[in-house]
Amino acid sequence: MTPHFTEATTGYWQQLLDAGTLARPEAPWQHGYPARLPDGRVLMLPIRQLAADPTQAVASLICNQASLEVIETLGRMLAEKLAPLQPDVVIGIPTLGLTFAPIVARHLGHARYVPMGYSRKFWYDEALSSEVQSITTPTAGKRVYLDPNLLPLVRGKRVVLVDDAVSSGSTLKAPWRLIESLDAEVLACGVAMLQGRRWQQTLGPERAARLVGVFDSPLLQAVPDGWVERS
Repeated sequence: MTPHFTEATTGYWQQLLDAGTLARPEAPWQHGYPARLPDGRVLMLPIRQLAADPTQAVASLICNQASLEVIETLGRMLAEKLAPLQPDVVIGIPTLGLTFAPIVARHLGHARYVPMGYSRKFWYDEALSSEVQSITTPTAGKRVYLDPNLLPLVRGKRVVLVDDAVSSGSTLKAPWRLIESLDAEVLACGVAMLQGRRWQQTLGPERAARLVGVFDSPLLQAVPDGWVERS
């Protein structure tokens, strides 16, 4: 694959910038996409070509490689968006949603949060799991679990789910379905990054209306001097 205005991600996700300092605030963008945050600042996201079609790309967030300042800020902003719902419980979706869930819980005044996981411990109950299907897990067998010891914290509660990002929406369906099966009311699912809008069709209108994000990251199309939003 011939690189088209892409570069190493080492320096990305480490700081928040004032919009006025951007060298290329408008399309076509080269190497990085300026994601605008609710307070007007910008987080530069590295542009990654898609292996299946190098003329298309996404601007990515890998939160466990980001600076603590960036993660804390995004978590606080997400908590502010979820605060009006006054949830009883914050539930973290694996894997990278577990980076944001404790921050969101703390800013909502909670003493703890409930983590889900992909690793099955020997005391887990298969009934408290759901099969995950997504473009990154094409083969059957991967499941998301809730520790049975945490069930009393979830059953019958008003909850919010927290993940790092949503793109196709496929990985959200399994944990969302599982938590609802436990008689919990999912008030919303909060994510740091809304990538494109493919998730709307996957989740359906009722669940999609309950998705809350901090910033948008569009799907991108190559042009001779960089990248523009895909039409």
